[in-house]
Amino acid sequence: MALDVVSRAQCFGGTQFVYRHDSSETGTPMRFSAFVPPQAASGKVPVVWFLSGLTCTEENFTIKAGAQRVAAELGLMVIAPDTSPRGEGVPDDPEGAYDFGLGAGFYVDATQSPWSRHYRMQSYIERELSRLVEAELPADPARQGIMGHSMGGHGAITIALRNPGRFGAVSAFAPIASPMNCPWGEKALSGYLGPDREAWRKFDSCALIEDGYRIPELLVDQGMADPFLTTQLKPELLEAACARASIPLSLRRQEGYDHSYFFIATFMEDHLRWHAQRLGR
Repeated sequence: MALDVVSRAQCFGGTQFVYRHDSSETGTPMRFSAFVPPQAASGKVPVVWFLSGLTCTEENFTIKAGAQRVAAELGLMVIAPDTSPRGEGVPDDPEGAYDFGLGAGFYVDATQSPWSRHYRMQSYIERELSRLVEAELPADPARQGIMGHSMGGHGAITIALRNPGRFGAVSAFAPIASPMNCPWGEKALSGYLGPDREAWRKFDSCALIEDGYRIPELLVDQGMADPFLTTQLKPELLEAACARASIPLSLRRQEGYDHSYFFIATFMEDHLRWHAQRLGR
């Protein structure tokens, strides 16, 4: 196999794996987690991708989101990749900031030096890892969903928009709605892609929708006690973009919830059931 097993554990009748492989896109070893439900013993199952947020690895979702029980019931495979390349020679923010460099790949293909050699998370997620999962695991490529949190919510929505017809279900937790219009996004996109804001548009959900890209519908949960709500996330921009494009958006504003995995774990079951219904469990 092209995959090395880092760990495996029986979980709710299925198996929780962590895999490692050598990536040609990033030029580094990469890790991802895969929950394989018990139904996979009888054939290929729907697969839901989860893209994590700033500072995270594949581990945060795997141990904190509480997805396995419901995924096992629904027969969903859940794949959670890392958020950036890592390892010797991979550059990091020179000031050690958490919102750029390691753990902050933003799911783009960088064009600026020194980031362009390794920071190719768009191509890694959209092409390399998806082909590897399809080849090595019992995932049904005709039944795919994608979701994510914060930076990963931005990644999930933009990837779905750029790949029409590939994902039968799309959802997000507290996504960065418009990276072109918030400090996190402006720092990341200018650093990875350079100063030309036109080059940023394909990595901004609102800009993609404005440019004619579409998904059938979208589920978003947003905590109203989220400290990043007004400065970084700006769900009202996504709400307006979807309204103008007639994209059905269920934006659930959850009072009292913050940006943490406690918030994600609370509503994870809702999202998995929403995906299962649209993918055909």
